[in-house]
Amino acid sequence: MVRGQQLAVYLLAAGIFAMGVVSVVSRDFAYTWQPVPAFAGRGMVAVACGLFMMALSVLLVFRPTFRIAVRVLFPFLIVWQCLKVPALIAAPKILGVWLGFGETAVLLAGGWVLFARFSEVESRGFFRYITGERGVRAATILMGAALLPIGLSHLVYAQITASLVPAWLPSRISWAYITGIGQMACGLGLLANVLARKAAFIETAMLAIFAFLVWGPDTWFASVPKLVGSPAGFRFPFTAFLITWVIGAAALIVAVNIGVKRSAREPVRDLV
Repeated sequence: MVRGQQLAVYLLAAGIFAMGVVSVVSRDFAYTWQPVPAFAGRGMVAVACGLFMMALSVLLVFRPTFRIAVRVLFPFLIVWQCLKVPALIAAPKILGVWLGFGETAVLLAGGWVLFARFSEVESRGFFRYITGERGVRAATILMGAALLPIGLSHLVYAQITASLVPAWLPSRISWAYITGIGQMACGLGLLANVLARKAAFIETAMLAIFAFLVWGPDTWFASVPKLVGSPAGFRFPFTAFLITWVIGAAALIVAVNIGVKRSAREPVRDLV
């Protein structure tokens, strides 16, 4: 594992751990990003899920448990992605639904790349089709496709996007259009495999900027919610920050693995 891959894994693990802590403390899931329907005992399940995320993130950063962790992380993210499917079926014409689906798809792409690179299940039947170089490319395509509705939403919902841009930046509406077009360009680059590695790094940089400028610490204790209609208080903006963090870490995982050749049995190094 090269240095960039190690950093990306640490960032992803840190974000997942923090999200787990929030779920345990709040006894709830991550708002619209984990749209779990109401049912008896939902709070207890949310706590269990939070503890699971915390444990999984710890397993990700230790070399002896890393392979087990990536084998568990990938199906966990698939389940997380499936939580978005009912809304997609119910309202397929609403771009905001595709935005949410795309955000979690980028996260899934990062988990898929880790699974494809480091799970060591390449020789086991069906897994040969979703691991190795083939798996990395498929995950890259998934991320590219996911970025298209994300970028398009910046254009269609330009006024909402502009309202999230810090007031000290000039021409806030222009930033909405620039970031929207930029994300769509990154998506097309990943889909066409044209400057794909650069596109993934640019997307990672944009997500890092979004995390700290849009959902940074100044929003966590604001008296008025930054996003109109969102819940007041600390938890929503902090959760939005963490979601952006883990999606950015997933994008970085994709970026540092594009074009990197690796033996199926190369040992994992540089983890704790």
